[in-house]
Amino acid sequence: MRIAHIPLRVATGAFILNSGLGKRNLPAENAEALQGMAAQAFPFVKQWRPATFGTALSTAEIGIGAALLTPIVPSFLAGAALAAFGGGMVTMYWKIPGMHEEGDPRPTQDGLALAKDVWMLGGGLTLMLDGLRKR
Repeated sequence: MRIAHIPLRVATGAFILNSGLGKRNLPAENAEALQGMAAQAFPFVKQWRPATFGTALSTAEIGIGAALLTPIVPSFLAGAALAAFGGGMVTMYWKIPGMHEEGDPRPTQDGLALAKDVWMLGGGLTLMLDGLRKR
């Protein structure tokens, strides 16, 4: 890991790890709401039980956050995990009605919460590209 990666990895890793830890014992109604939102972009998650979805989301966030915070995890690998997660969030932003005006990437007031997650995609791609440069 390059020293220049530390601020990005610590900031994003701590944020995502905290989010995942907060979802560990997600109440059923919260898991169901998150699943319903995700299913608008990724229909296959409708087949899961809400508790399974909540556990999968929590585990994914904890894993990504831990990977970013662990110095021995190569930046390319940590960046790929972050880019995949951020890409999923951007996909939800683009596919869920009302998050942005039709054909316009700028967020509506309702879309701000998801639109801001573009930073995860950008940070992940940056770590990946810099990791490729090193090879």
